[in-house]
Amino acid sequence: MIVMTRLLLVTLLAAGCGKAASEEQCKQLLDHLVDLEFKKAGTTAGADSQKKDLAAQKTAVAEAKWTDFKEACQQKTAKDRVECALAASDLDAVAKCDSEAQ
Repeated sequence: MIVMTRLLLVTLLAAGCGKAASEEQCKQLLDHLVDLEFKKAGTTAGADSQKKDLAAQKTAVAEAKWTDFKEACQQKTAKDRVECALAASDLDAVAKCDSEAQ
């Protein structure tokens, strides 16, 4: 699934030096990446019921990937890359975080 591949993209980048990201930063990053992936897919919700369904889908994706994502984020991704990705407004900007952090 494309969502899963992109979510792990930022965490599977070559390990950088620098202080490790906190668990909270990694959680924020995962949520942010899920949001960006849904946005790129053009998934939007108009009605309240659609918003609840969309939120539930995002939560399900994040919960399904949390354990593997957390480990890769905290052990293989430099804090500066996590911070860069958190500031990114789209997935292309997230991908650029790797080249900018090196």
